[in-house]
Amino acid sequence: MSRHNKSKRRRRARSTAPQVPPRPPRRIDERPEKLNAPWHPFPLVELCVLIGIVLIVLGLFRNDQTQGRVLLALGLSLGALGGLDTSFREHFAGFRSHTLVLSAFPAVATAVVIGFARVPLVLVVPIMLGVFLLAFVALRRIWERKRVPA
Repeated sequence: MSRHNKSKRRRRARSTAPQVPPRPPRRIDERPEKLNAPWHPFPLVELCVLIGIVLIVLGLFRNDQTQGRVLLALGLSLGALGGLDTSFREHFAGFRSHTLVLSAFPAVATAVVIGFARVPLVLVVPIMLGVFLLAFVALRRIWERKRVPA
């Protein structure tokens, strides 16, 4: 519509129906109380992640030594445990689905154990994928049972 044809615009009809007050927006980021850890006021998960980051940095500076590789592996493990704790509690409370993350954990752990047992790589990958799929199906069923309705 051009600027010159302002008089030809349609006017919106006024409604006689009463206005419904808008709902307050639902905060998706609000976590229910049941998701709090048993150690709730103490920031255990955050401290694990912080210590993990420090260990990763120390391990990167000493990566050519055995001690540096151990620090790096320990830092990665502590950081992963911090994230897994939150994912685990949110998933099993029905708050958010973390099926992929939680099903990857047993698959990677299985691959590490099988790798230390010196099983050929040709067998490690199919076994890891099988564990991932089994865990994925089981965790998805659990989450759908416990899901909080929107």
